[in-house]
Amino acid sequence: MADSLTFDHLDTPASFAAAFEIMKQLRPHLTDVNAFVAQLAHQHTEGYRLLAARDGTEVVGLAGYRAQTNLLRGKFIYVDDLVVNADLQRGGVGAQLLEAVRDVARNSGCAHLVLDTGLNNAFAQRFYFRQGLLATGMHFAEPLTLVTE
Repeated sequence: MADSLTFDHLDTPASFAAAFEIMKQLRPHLTDVNAFVAQLAHQHTEGYRLLAARDGTEVVGLAGYRAQTNLLRGKFIYVDDLVVNADLQRGGVGAQLLEAVRDVARNSGCAHLVLDTGLNNAFAQRFYFRQGLLATGMHFAEPLTLVTE
């Protein structure tokens, strides 16, 4: 099946909604398709792009990414989300999605492709190593209490 894939960017509310079931496999906290569509629409205004892998008309994988620039890496693509339908994992879809994002990065003049994965996600780590990505740091985060007025 990996040979028959096509790739296209999703950029409409209807196309975002069509991606909801696949994205929920990566982000199980997502429970409301309308909230998901609104969030993606907002992220889209900030440069987030959602690339779909399709087998015919069916979305079978997604890569969400954005271009960034910082002092450490210069211009780079950061991959926020990479997910393949659970029934199709280990079939080459993820590798093709990642390569499609690499092509976007190269064509945009980016020097790096960057992503994070959980320390407990050994399957993803092995996949990224096989794809030529290297662990170059450790990501730190702190949940903040929002100040409301």
